[in-house]
Amino acid sequence: MNSQEMKQISKFLSLVLRHRPSKIGITLDDAGWTSVADLLARLQDAGRDISLKLLETIVADNDKQRFQFSEDGTLIRATQGHSIDVDLGYQPSIPPDVLSHGTPTTSVAAIRNQGLTKQQRHHVHLHVDQHLAASVGQRRGTPVVLSVDAKRMAAAGFAFYVTPNSVWLTVQVPPEFITFPVETSER
Repeated sequence: MNSQEMKQISKFLSLVLRHRPSKIGITLDDAGWTSVADLLARLQDAGRDISLKLLETIVADNDKQRFQFSEDGTLIRATQGHSIDVDLGYQPSIPPDVLSHGTPTTSVAAIRNQGLTKQQRHHVHLHVDQHLAASVGQRRGTPVVLSVDAKRMAAAGFAFYVTPNSVWLTVQVPPEFITFPVETSER
């Protein structure tokens, strides 16, 4: 299987494990887990016949580590990015002083006014690595990387959570905690 086919399967897994499990008839528990056996059977029913070995490879090799297996390997879930109601059980954590958020330049004007909002997801996603943030921002256009004063936000009482794949989550980032690059041209 080539990398493009693997990417397509990964995107489909993101869809069903984060947003629309009903698309293939699986259910997620309160923490976002579903049975691996059930997932594989429902994928097959939906015309996406993949083996357990291929699923394990996709989970292990996913560039952003979007999925995880339970310790016993019988369950699977997405690690963040859900638009459906799940409680991933992440505990509040003390963030690094500065975190980054990648966004397309077309979104900068709205962010200057409203800050970063979770939109249809449960949290705003932030990264320690600026390059990773830029790659996230370029999915929808020319990216810009914003700096978030996470240390000051935490001191002001905002909660932060960190996922197993090192994505930092918070419910919102008001504009006063964001540094915008001077050279950003908003289109």
